[in-house]
Amino acid sequence: MATTPRLTNLEALGEAAECLRVLAHPHRLRMIQMLLQGNHTVTELAEACELPTAMASEHLRLMQRCGFLSSQKDGRKVYYQVVEPHLKQILKCVEDRFDPARCK
Repeated sequence: MATTPRLTNLEALGEAAECLRVLAHPHRLRMIQMLLQGNHTVTELAEACELPTAMASEHLRLMQRCGFLSSQKDGRKVYYQVVEPHLKQILKCVEDRFDPARCK
């Protein structure tokens, strides 16, 4: 007798698809790469992505809304950090597949 495959419910898959859409942007992937290595300010992330600070802030807001990031204020600076533990594995898959230095 064939066993029924274990499938994730469609509502959960819809939520996953929305968060994957948020990640599916080169600047956001770069920010996640940086944040997996340590906490950074919006200014640092904006400079690394060659973006205006306001645009970098919008990217960060979207990723926070999906539960990927949190922020912590230290005086006048706000530091962002990754709070979603699975992002490390997701980025590793992306880097292993698309980073030419890793493809050798």
